[in-house]
Amino acid sequence: MNAKVLALLLALLPGPAFAQGFAGLGGSAEGFALPDPATRLTFPADHGAHPAFRIEWWYLTANLTGPEGTDYGVQWTLFRTALAPGEAPGWDSPQLWMGHAALTTPQAHFVAERLARGGIGQAGVSVAPFAAVIDDWQMLGRTGPGQDALAQLDLTAAGPGFGYDLRLTAEGPLVAQGQGGYSVKSAAGQASHYYSQPFYRVAGTLTVEGRAVPVTGQGWLDREWSSQPLAPDQTGWDWFSLHLEEGARLMAFRLRGASDYISATWIAADGTVTALPPGALRLTPGRTAQVAGRRLPVEWRLELPERGLDITTTALNPQAWMGTSVPYWEGPIRVSGSHKGRGYLEMTGYR
Repeated sequence: MNAKVLALLLALLPGPAFAQGFAGLGGSAEGFALPDPATRLTFPADHGAHPAFRIEWWYLTANLTGPEGTDYGVQWTLFRTALAPGEAPGWDSPQLWMGHAALTTPQAHFVAERLARGGIGQAGVSVAPFAAVIDDWQMLGRTGPGQDALAQLDLTAAGPGFGYDLRLTAEGPLVAQGQGGYSVKSAAGQASHYYSQPFYRVAGTLTVEGRAVPVTGQGWLDREWSSQPLAPDQTGWDWFSLHLEEGARLMAFRLRGASDYISATWIAADGTVTALPPGALRLTPGRTAQVAGRRLPVEWRLELPERGLDITTTALNPQAWMGTSVPYWEGPIRVSGSHKGRGYLEMTGYR
C-alpha cells in the first residue's frame, strides 16, 4: 500500500491508531490484555510480538564514533499497535506497524519513517530465527544454538541522505526493568512489561550524504509492551539511557502529569540490577532550545545521592527532532559532572 494512503487510513481510524499521538496511550484499553506483576519474562518468546496487548516496540539506540573522532547517534525503532486484540490473516489483521530510523550528527539530523499493515508480509517480528522487519529495514539475529536470540544482531536502514549497516554484539545480560520486568508508570498503577539489552558493542558503517563512515560504539535495545502505559492525565515522558565511563548503566524516565512520576534502574558493570526506590533519583530540566516550534529542555541535571551521581546531560544536536506521524525529540547526549559518559534522550508529548 502507498505510504501516503496508509497514513491517511491511520489518521481516520478510530481507537488506538498512531495518529492519536502519545496522549492516546492513556486512553481506554478495553478488550486488550493488561500487564500483570505475576508474569515473568520468558525468552526467546518475549522477543516476539504480543498481539493481545495494544502497543509494543523494539527500540535500538547507539552512540557511535568515526575515525576522525566525530560523534554520531543512530536510532532504529519498530512499533506495533493494534486496532483490536489478537491476530488474523491477510488484510483482516488488526495489527499496524510503524518504523522510525534516524541518524544524528553534531550538525544534522536525518529522519525516515515507514508505515505498514500487518498480515500481508510487509512488516512483523519472528523469534526463531529472530527478525524484526518493515519493508527493507531489518534487525536480524545471527546467534547460534544456546545463545540468546538478541545476543548478536545485524541492523540496517536507510532514508533520504543517510543509511547504516551495523553489527551488534551483547557483552552482558538482558536487564528486566522495574520489578522482574513489570514497570510501573504512574501512582494509579499503569504499567508495562519492559526489558533492555544495554550491553551492545557496535561496529559498522554509516552513510552520510553519500559518504561512507566506519564507526564503533555502544548500543541499547529496549523492549516494551502494554495496553495503557499512561494515566489519563499524563501527556508524555522524558526517558534516558546512559552508558557511564566506568561501566555502569542508568535507565531513567519521568512521566509528566498532575504530579510527575519518576522511575530508574541502576545497572552495574557486571550486569547486577538495582531498581531504585521512589524519590531516589532527581531529574531537573535545565537549558532549553527552540525546536520545531517548541521550547524543549536540551540539558538536564540527574542526581542520585546514594551512588554519588550528580551529572548534567547535554544534547549532541539540540535539533534532533523526529518530525514523524507522531512527532517527538530523540537524540544522543553527553554526560559530564561526577560521572562521564554517553547516552540517549527521548522527550515526547511537548507542544
